[in-house]
Amino acid sequence: MFETNELIVIAMLGSFILLIFSGYPVAWILAGISVLFSAGSIIAYQYFDVDTYFLTDWRIFGVMVQRIYTQMTNWVLVALPMFIFMGLMLERSGVAEKLMKNFVELFGRFRGGLGVAVITIGILLAASTGIVGASVVLLAMLSIPTMLEQKYSPAFASGIVASAGTLGILIPPSIMLIIMADQLSLPVGDLFMGALIPGVMLGLMYIAYVVIAATLFPSLARPKTDLPPITLKMILSTLWAVIPSLGLILAVLGSIFLGIATPTEAAGVGALGATILAAMNGRLNKEVLKDVSMKTSITTAFVFGIFLGATAFAVVMRSLGGDEFIGGLLRSIPLSPEGIVIVILLITFAAGFFLDWLEISLILLPLVGPVVSALGFDLTWFVVLFALALQTSFLTPPVGFSLFYLKGVVPPSIKTTDIYKGVIPFILIQLLAVAMVFYWKDLVLWLPAVRYG
Repeated sequence: MFETNELIVIAMLGSFILLIFSGYPVAWILAGISVLFSAGSIIAYQYFDVDTYFLTDWRIFGVMVQRIYTQMTNWVLVALPMFIFMGLMLERSGVAEKLMKNFVELFGRFRGGLGVAVITIGILLAASTGIVGASVVLLAMLSIPTMLEQKYSPAFASGIVASAGTLGILIPPSIMLIIMADQLSLPVGDLFMGALIPGVMLGLMYIAYVVIAATLFPSLARPKTDLPPITLKMILSTLWAVIPSLGLILAVLGSIFLGIATPTEAAGVGALGATILAAMNGRLNKEVLKDVSMKTSITTAFVFGIFLGATAFAVVMRSLGGDEFIGGLLRSIPLSPEGIVIVILLITFAAGFFLDWLEISLILLPLVGPVVSALGFDLTWFVVLFALALQTSFLTPPVGFSLFYLKGVVPPSIKTTDIYKGVIPFILIQLLAVAMVFYWKDLVLWLPAVRYG
């Protein structure tokens, strides 16, 4: 039978899952549960002699404040608002519009070429923004009308855009990786280097699927027939359009990988670089700067609100022995260490149907990370694997945020069922990528090993 504190831990987790469906902000739910259960546990201990592990007096609230203060003084988190600013400013810079125009002229003549162009731009945006919502909306507005005009299947077009937009959460610089690094006290640079190959690999797998599907089923994607012939000038123009994005990627990731700048310093370089690109394209003015700054502040506030609520939740959970309880449950599973990791990934995948990546990263990852480390696995490998599994949460209904972003901007002719059907093959591809990274750890560990010898 469970002990009293273990029942309280189960009740906390159950209350959180139930209240998620109430529609209240997640930050308030996490903070409210933390206060209610900590106060209730203290009262139960002091007046009813109930054993509540280490949660026995009111000093727990001082511990909460101290823990929040410690988290907020972490300089790594300063990179978050700057990377958000970079992504939003790049969205307004006009770079993606130029890329789309040139890629359509070059690739649109091939079957599935428009889809290849969208995913390629998604990879470039992912490596220079990390903002999923901005990428999905921008790609949808630029490509969906053109693909529908070329008689692309609505489901096929929707799946391409939704999946390409989610690459930004995995390919560095990724906001998700920064938060995961903070939760497990890992170097952000290691996670960035470890996630680069799996992220690009996933994008290439998307491209391969689009080409194969369009070839085997011609009705899914028809080529454009009204394009001029390919010339050297067209090729050079396309390469020239790619240079700004590549330059920004090299400035941000290159400075991190070469040890020239920390992730926080590189975030500042990226924010400045995106602003310069907007100015070069004639898109920078007072209104754009004000709008991007306001959206950056709001997005950062949302992220840190959940961050603070999750920190309080984690303090109470640990004071009740929740980490030991969860760890004990996982270690008691009659499977090999690899089997336990698979169970954790399955739980992560299932949680993605109902929870956002941020809640899963802040609540589940700190509980399972120490268990995986104790089993002898490299935490950098596991975190990238966890992030890859968690990426499916953007595409899995009913809480797949990419699906909501996409539905908000597509023409009425594309129905919700079309979007759901379209993302299924890409979810399966993501799971295949998870399996590949699970069995070939060097996909994650090779680049950091080369960098650090």
